[in-house]
Amino acid sequence: MKKPIVIIGIGEMGGVFARGFLRSGYPVFPVTRKMSLEEVSAELTDPELVLLAVAEKDLHNSLDTLPSAWRDKLVLLQNELLPGDWQQYSYTDPTIISVWFEKKKGQDAKVLIPSPAYGPHADLLKTALGNIDIPVRVLGDESELLFELVRKNVYILTTNIAGLKTGGTVSELWSQHRELANDVATEVIQIQEKLTGGTLESDRLIAGMIEAFEGDPDHKCMGRSAPARLQRALQLASQYQLTLPVLASLESLA
Repeated sequence: MKKPIVIIGIGEMGGVFARGFLRSGYPVFPVTRKMSLEEVSAELTDPELVLLAVAEKDLHNSLDTLPSAWRDKLVLLQNELLPGDWQQYSYTDPTIISVWFEKKKGQDAKVLIPSPAYGPHADLLKTALGNIDIPVRVLGDESELLFELVRKNVYILTTNIAGLKTGGTVSELWSQHRELANDVATEVIQIQEKLTGGTLESDRLIAGMIEAFEGDPDHKCMGRSAPARLQRALQLASQYQLTLPVLASLESLA
């Protein structure tokens, strides 16, 4: 029998991955909020991988408290994820997937574009999700991973923040409010440069954002997290002493 796969957090996204792993012949062990990670890790000392599928707000606490026996098995999938998020807890080689499919309650997963993955378990993710018709693209190196993580961040932050003003869909944002979308994306990229400590390819990132727009033109711009995303962006701008006039002009909408 194949080694078990541990999934911490069985929400909509965790459930999609669980189905893919089960379809691939892996036993899946779910860990809920009421369960002790230490007790479970004492029983499952050598899983194939440990998928951390908790909400974004719970990511850092989960990284900090993950049992030592599981640290080299980690797979991450959260939005607004960058290398510093796991490096600060001394993780050196986790598997990362930038999820480009949407899963809502009562609906099947909806793919925008193939989800890029990098790390020791990237091929397993490609196989498992491929078995449920969700395409995964395995990346070649860490520089590709960084680009893909930032691309996802630019997409999410731009659509959410601009959407506070425009509402509507991503296709409407780009066709009717392109200047605003470009300006918000440019300022978001400035924040991402501070977070990553390097210069980023702005034109390529915006082109990647547009590719995702085209993958699901009817995707709504503004989710429930949009006000909080703008507030975090403005806090980071203040922290890094960035002047971001477009984001600042939208502050009252958060």
